Parts: sequence; C-alpha cells; structure tokens
Amino acid sequence: MKLTKYEHACFTLEKEGKLLVVDPGAYTTDLGAPENVIAIVITHEHADHFDPDALSALIAHNPDAVIYGHHDIVKQLGDTLPNTAVEVGHQIEAAPFRLEFFGGTHATIHPDFPPVANFGVMIDDTVYYPGDSFTLPEKPVKVLALPVTAPWMRIAEAMDYAAIVKANVVFPTHDGIASDTGKQLADRMIPSFVEAYGGIYKRLSSPHEIDG
Repeated sequence: MKLTKYEHACFTLEKEGKLLVVDPGAYTTDLGAPENVIAIVITHEHADHFDPDALSALIAHNPDAVIYGHHDIVKQLGDTLPNTAVEVGHQIEAAPFRLEFFGGTHATIHPDFPPVANFGVMIDDTVYYPGDSFTLPEKPVKVLALPVTAPWMRIAEAMDYAAIVKANVVFPTHDGIASDTGKQLADRMIPSFVEAYGGIYKRLSSPHEIDG
C-alpha cells in the first residue's frame, strides 16, 4: 500500500490499483483530480477538510467513487454526489480498503463555538487519522497521521497523543496554516516523544510504502 501526503490534512492510499482519498479540503491545492479513486473519506464539515468543489472534480473523473462521511456531510451533498453516511463504530468495505470509524466530536476550539461531528478513520487496521481530535482508536496503529498545528490544539497534546498511540510510523499532518518555520519546529519537538517508545517520526515529502 502506498501513502501519499498532500497539503494540509489530505492524503491518499493506493492499493491494487485503487485510490482512497482522505479530507481533500479547500487548503489542499496540490491533489488535482487523480484517476482510479474508489472512495473518499471526509472526517468533518470544516472547509479545510470538506470542499464540495474538490469532491465534484474527483467524482467527475471517478463516477463510481463513493464519499463517506457523517450525516451532516451527506445532508449538505444531497443527491448531487454519490455518498454514504457513516457513524461511530461502522466498519465499511470499500474494496480493496477496509474502513472503521471512531470518535464523534471535533476538539473544542472555544466554548462559544458549537461543536461539529468528527470521525477518526482507521484504514486496513494500519493507518489511523483522528481528524480534528485526539480520539484514541483503542487498537494498535502502525501508521499515525498526527495533527500538529490547529486552533484547537497545543503541540504538547500532539506529543502526548503520539506517545499514547505508539504507532510504528508517525507523520505530521494538518499543518497547512503553519509557516515553514512552524513545520520545522514541530519536526524538532515531536520526534523524541515517538523515538522514546521505538517509533519513527517522518515528514512525508514523497510517497511512502507501508504494509497493509
């Protein structure tokens, strides 16, 4: 399985010639409209993760693909694009991928901001991404997509979360709002918390091959 990281919170997994796309939001400008997409996962409705224009472009090139997301996502899409609502605990076969959903609520930005639904997604019992939260999957994780910059978090939370999950490989994500200096800061501060339990922290600048 090949994992490719794109801007901000978007990444893809390729397996058996099929592609899974996660969170192609408005902050992601380098994805384009790849072919052979079988499924698209949207963790929550914020624009940096959920961009109807990007989804329309993907479906135009991949009419058999299905968008998976919370009922709030499905409601906004209506009948315009193929979609399936999922809930916490759902396990979905989007062949050749297996998806499992965790969590339920976006991390708090401010008490006056109403919370939105948010899913963490586990792919093939291998790659886990918590969306905009630090929800634990309560099962082993081989590859963790770790949020490192956001209005809803402190970097200490990312450090602690990585240390708790103990994934074999951790790569930073959700960093489209960080400058190059900010990204370098995360890359200096977080690795020791991953290396302490024997894991590897790696910024993905090229496709990464993983078992799964």
